[in-house]
Amino acid sequence: MHNLIARSGERHLIQNLDGINKADPRQRAWIEVDPFAVESNTRNLVSRLSKDCVLMAVVKADGYGHGAETVARAALKGGARNLGIATLQEGIELRKAGFTCPILVLGNLIEIEDFSACLQWNLMPTLSSEREALICQNIAKSKSAIFSVQIKFDTGMTRLGCDLDQAPKLIENIFNFSHLDLKGVYSHLALADEEQNGQMRTVTSKQQQRFEKLLELLPQGKKNLCFHLANSAGTLRDKSLHYDMVRVGLSLYGYTPMRHLKEDLGLQPALAVKARVTLIREVPRGVGVSYGHSFITARPSRLAVVGIGYADGVNRALSGRISVLFNGSFVPQVGAITMDQLVLDATDQPDLEIGSVVTLLGKEGDQCITPQEWSDLSGSIPWEVLCGFKHRLPRVVI
Repeated sequence: MHNLIARSGERHLIQNLDGINKADPRQRAWIEVDPFAVESNTRNLVSRLSKDCVLMAVVKADGYGHGAETVARAALKGGARNLGIATLQEGIELRKAGFTCPILVLGNLIEIEDFSACLQWNLMPTLSSEREALICQNIAKSKSAIFSVQIKFDTGMTRLGCDLDQAPKLIENIFNFSHLDLKGVYSHLALADEEQNGQMRTVTSKQQQRFEKLLELLPQGKKNLCFHLANSAGTLRDKSLHYDMVRVGLSLYGYTPMRHLKEDLGLQPALAVKARVTLIREVPRGVGVSYGHSFITARPSRLAVVGIGYADGVNRALSGRISVLFNGSFVPQVGAITMDQLVLDATDQPDLEIGSVVTLLGKEGDQCITPQEWSDLSGSIPWEVLCGFKHRLPRVVI
């Protein structure tokens, strides 16, 4: 038996060696990752861009929980040209895995050692201040090197990025630093995934106007840089937001960030969360189930215990509110979700037995349970749902 597993940006081969059985990653609970879905989604999204606009695949947070290396390879095969990550370590791991394409560190670095590592591993840091630019200049000068960097400006997200009133000085200084090579200028949209009306639309329009005013500050002859503003929502919302590059995260993995979008984008979910039934028990009417007895059986019931819980990333706030898929049917989860287990009411599923596999998230046949459904029920967002699955769940590449 050979199972290819992607975990924390690495691949591990589980196999039988010298007659000794290794643990099957599907023994308890696992995440199935479909790289062909990522590749297809990427190709689909690239086809929506102008020929001069490229796609950056955002693979931070271990590829939104899918496995950064697996996702990065599939996205590049599908037509992505750049990779975006949040932390220095994420970038180093991708370089160690053999990726040679441009990689942008989207998060702010503050230590000299971190910028030195960026230069060493050929990663582009994001600069938000003159201090960071000066550090990069001094490091590159000391090594007689040229340091590729990008600048981020805050146009309305009020998070990372240089303040607009400091933009002229920062731009001037960077162009005067002989050891810096400015590759790109970007900002980030705050409300692009909201309904396109009222205040939400106004905010996005204002951010775009501010961004374009920034571009006018660039010296003549220095405007052949990579300008980018759009995330997944901006990419799907308005082609005027595309510029030279778009940074796509959620849609890469098969989901639209805009529920009001009526167009069928043809995106394919790339992840499924599955687990096995570990125990079946028959109980009479009136029996309390799990911690707190929030669920009491209203009839003689057949209960199935499944080996997955909130320590794996199934939010406890979903207790008694979700169902799983088994043989194309929805089976309700009952009682409190615990650290390592949850319980299903399998009374109407006589074929569900010990060892049966259920799908908690993802596609099974014509049915699909999406991160959006979980986030609606738990008061979260799809991004948090996907990034919340812990690494004790093996990532099995199918």
